[in-house]
Parts: sequence; C-alpha cells; structure tokens
Amino acid sequence: MIRYDPLWRTLKKKNISQYKLIKDYGIDKAQLQRLRANSVVKTVILDTLCSILDCPIEDIIEYVPDEK
Repeated sequence: MIRYDPLWRTLKKKNISQYKLIKDYGIDKAQLQRLRANSVVKTVILDTLCSILDCPIEDIIEYVPDEK
C-alpha cells in the first residue's frame, strides 16, 4: 500500500500548511483529500509537492506492504 504519511510530517517540519498549499501554490483541495485518504493521485501532484517542499519523494510517500 502506498501511504502519504511522510507528507504531513514534512509539511509540519517545513512549516507549510494545507491552506498555504491551496492558496499560495494552487494545489487542488480534492487532491489533498485524496492524499489524506491514501488514494490514487497523479504523479504530477507528487512532482509539484517535491518542488514546493524542496524534498525527495521519500519525504512525501512511503510503501507499506499489505498484510496477508
């Protein structure tokens, strides 16, 4: 399973709010909701977040194996 838990930690560490992502960087509210729900998001969103946060993808996304 792909999870976006690192994103929220990175945002907090860089002192960037979800509101700022929406208002200052044009990130769509629906995309943030999909990230919160660990749903499918477009890679362009991940690329944009890496650019905004000046971080590697590992600071945004993580892979957690499914339990069998």
